[in-house]
Amino acid sequence: MADSAGRTADAKLRVQFIHGLESSPQSTKAMVLAKHFDAITPAMDTTDFESCVGVQHAEIERFAPDVLVGSSYGGAVAVALLERGLWHGPTLLLAQAARHYDDQAKLPTDVSVWLVHGTGDTLIPQAESRELAATGSPDRVRYIEIEDDHPLRKHATDGSLVRWVRELHAADLAVRG
Repeated sequence: MADSAGRTADAKLRVQFIHGLESSPQSTKAMVLAKHFDAITPAMDTTDFESCVGVQHAEIERFAPDVLVGSSYGGAVAVALLERGLWHGPTLLLAQAARHYDDQAKLPTDVSVWLVHGTGDTLIPQAESRELAATGSPDRVRYIEIEDDHPLRKHATDGSLVRWVRELHAADLAVRG
């Protein structure tokens, strides 16, 4: 059942979205997440990586999300937050670019991280997501390869993005007991 803003019962689930390099808080993914969840997409100056990490960390502290979602460059920012211990919660990485910016990037152990990557991605090789996934805890990391492009256009709007957020959150709760 939807509320007056058109949000579903998942609206209580708090989601922080970190947009990509050439994206914004008005992107399709940001709008889809805002329609289904209590979601925020902080604006950031993508020409300054450290500033982006700072903006996102400040919003994590203020907003206290249940799930963090990072897309492409935003995935690199999310991984930096995880690596630095600034975020410890479930994280969904969409066509993440962490290994593109830092080939030594690693996922922390004991954190639920799902990585989704399109087989038609011509910007970031799927191998970078596979390699990053292999650095996390095998029982907490899931790698999902789908037929889509770098922006994951089809899956952003067909219900998959919303389902991944819900399922990641539920899986994380089950692991934490």
